[in-house]
Parts: sequence; structure tokens; C-alpha cells
Amino acid sequence: MFGGIGMPELIVILVIALIFFGPGKLPEVGSMIGKAIRGFKKAMSEPEEKSGKISGDSKIENKKE
Repeated sequence: MFGGIGMPELIVILVIALIFFGPGKLPEVGSMIGKAIRGFKKAMSEPEEKSGKISGDSKIENKKE
């Protein structure tokens, strides 16, 4: 399923997370992890043109000085 992680392993990970974070914090931690994954995917899918614009802008600033 997840590269060798089966259902028993996922259950053990969930139980450890419940013990470590507690049931009240677990949804909050899951939300933070989800946002981090979405941000990472968004950064990886952005075209290189945006990074080129940033470096191009810094070249313009250097010429003004």
C-alpha cells in the first residue's frame, strides 16, 4: 500500500501517535502535516519562471547601485 507499510504498521503508528500527542492534539497535528505536504507539493510544481523572475529582479537592483 504505502511502500511496504501495511495495515498493522499503520495501526501501531496511530496508537503511538495517540499516546504521544493525545486525542485532543491529533487532529491539529494531522492538519499541520497536511498543510506542510500541500506546501511542499505546491513549491515543487511551481514553474522555474517564477524563480527566474526573482533572480532577474535582483539583477536590476544591482545595476541601480
